[in-house]
Amino acid sequence: MQRAYRTLRAALATCAAAVLAACSTTPLPDDEAAAPPPLTPPAATAPSVPGPPGLPPGTIDRAASRWIPVTWAELPGWDADRAAEAWSAFLRGCERPAPGWSRLCAEAVFSTPADDHGTRQWFMQRLQPYRIEALDRPDPEGLITGYFEPLVEASRLPRGAFKVPLHRAPADLQQRKPWFTRQQIDTLPAAQAALKGREIAYVADPLDALVLQIQGSGRLRITEPDGRLQTVRVAFAGHNDQPYKSVGRWLIEQRELTADTASWPAIRDWARRNPRRVNEMLWSNPRTVFFREEPLPDPTAGPRGAQGVPLTPERSIAVDPRSVPYGTPVWLDTTEPLSNTPLRRLVLAQDTGTAIVGAVRADYFWGPGEIAEQQAGRMKQRLRMWALAPK
Repeated sequence: MQRAYRTLRAALATCAAAVLAACSTTPLPDDEAAAPPPLTPPAATAPSVPGPPGLPPGTIDRAASRWIPVTWAELPGWDADRAAEAWSAFLRGCERPAPGWSRLCAEAVFSTPADDHGTRQWFMQRLQPYRIEALDRPDPEGLITGYFEPLVEASRLPRGAFKVPLHRAPADLQQRKPWFTRQQIDTLPAAQAALKGREIAYVADPLDALVLQIQGSGRLRITEPDGRLQTVRVAFAGHNDQPYKSVGRWLIEQRELTADTASWPAIRDWARRNPRRVNEMLWSNPRTVFFREEPLPDPTAGPRGAQGVPLTPERSIAVDPRSVPYGTPVWLDTTEPLSNTPLRRLVLAQDTGTAIVGAVRADYFWGPGEIAEQQAGRMKQRLRMWALAPK
């Protein structure tokens, strides 16, 4: 979602930077890697060129990475992955195939591997693995963070604790730049008048609204006026053109948290203990995001990423498209954020974010809900990556 003001999908280069960034470790966003911009066709990736002399034949230099051809035996854990789980993500990516993938995507539409082994064989027969390294140094290690799709209880009408509105974009958003700040929206009659009637729903916790804005989209479990419950998605529809400021960074500067402890759980805990300062914290970030409501016909699918296709929980990642083109299958070698057990699996590069920069850099989409939030909020692991490209 560039989980930037990122497609889904969203948001750190470090825990403190994502706690201060977005499209990442759900500590905080320092930029808007977690909120998606309006969907546009992905820009064509700069053509790859052969690597400099002295490297293995078939080495490719991209705009921000070097791809070194390797054998399948180099991919740790390749034979143990539940590869069939990645097939649906691969087919979704084929709805908007990257350059050079049209033929294989057309073939994949009529292929249905029977199991994990069959899926691996399909890829091994048609693709070549490449180890991804930085252009300026032979360093195969980088960083992986995580993002998620919030699931928030909401009410269609203000009632009880449900008083924090999520707004559609105001009618004059394009004419007034920058638009009102977050504090002005909360305090100025003119700003409130411009948003009157633009409410999509109301949530009970202003931090829930902030998380939705940082991640760029989310799910609402809404109570309708007649008492019915339904789940919908709110997607990024614009922002007020004000600078993004991390509330995590503000808390660190206020000496309320340290860089090592700044995370969403810690921020929520601080807010519970300091209710009179919550607005002060929120107003330190002048940027506000506006949403549009979308139906949720497939609860298994995430929001659309920068590639323009729905993200697949635990099988989609955000990347720097100068390093890895959208739609590319990628093999990850990293660890789980809570258990530190190996996390090795086939994923698809289908999103990006402004904090996701560099050759070996990824943001892992955990999906919706509380467990996904816990995983994403603590993920800041070492990473190795291999790209798979047509032979």
